[in-house]
Amino acid sequence: MSDENKSIYEFDLRLIYEYYSTIERQGPGSPEVTIKALSFIDNLTNESKIADIGCGTGGQTMVIANHTSGNITAIDLSPIFIDIFNINTQKLNLQDRVNGIVGSMENLPFQNQELDLIWSEGAIYNIGFERGINEWYKFLKKGAFFAVSEVSWFTEERPGEIDEFWNNEYPEIDTISNKVKQMEKAGYIPMATFVLPENCWIENFYAPQVSAQEKFLQKYLGNKTAEELVENQRHEAKLYYKYKEFYGYVFYIGKKT
Repeated sequence: MSDENKSIYEFDLRLIYEYYSTIERQGPGSPEVTIKALSFIDNLTNESKIADIGCGTGGQTMVIANHTSGNITAIDLSPIFIDIFNINTQKLNLQDRVNGIVGSMENLPFQNQELDLIWSEGAIYNIGFERGINEWYKFLKKGAFFAVSEVSWFTEERPGEIDEFWNNEYPEIDTISNKVKQMEKAGYIPMATFVLPENCWIENFYAPQVSAQEKFLQKYLGNKTAEELVENQRHEAKLYYKYKEFYGYVFYIGKKT
């Protein structure tokens, strides 16, 4: 199928996937943060079944694999990400127990009470935090865990510019205490919440994009959609530097009752 026959939405999505495939992480995070979140989860064995939902190219998945002994199924909507993901599992010799598949977090291929752990770093926003933790509940065994990172407000009030930006980008953004209430309402015991340090955004997410953006713009010289995508990313980064005391990513770890 030629590009002329594709909708602009499909083309935009492919551009977005390509852009993010050129950087190691598709969202704020770090190996240290992944390991810290794992430290709140017990009862994992080599028989455990783990799902990483919205895995991207698998930066965090490989860390999970190196610190657990169970089987991991990682899911992402982007075929580009999954191709890179499965190349990475081969490089790290993890292919026997880590598998990346193309799929939607709205239609997961798991049985009820099949999973010991559901993981999702910086991705649950695609369907919304509250919807995600409620819909995924059925896939977890009793006493199993979920761990997700989610953009959250640190304060009850904040400047209008950043409030407007994030409520437009992600209307479900909320305070940490309100997210914890949603966890409890969905049937989880909140085991831990912690704020991701600034280096997860600056060094691991925004800084690597600077050179990636230049290459991307050179490749798509004159492409307005590509230029707008890069400009949006640059704008988001500027807002983070300006307003980072008001919001950030927070890890939420819960246990199914």
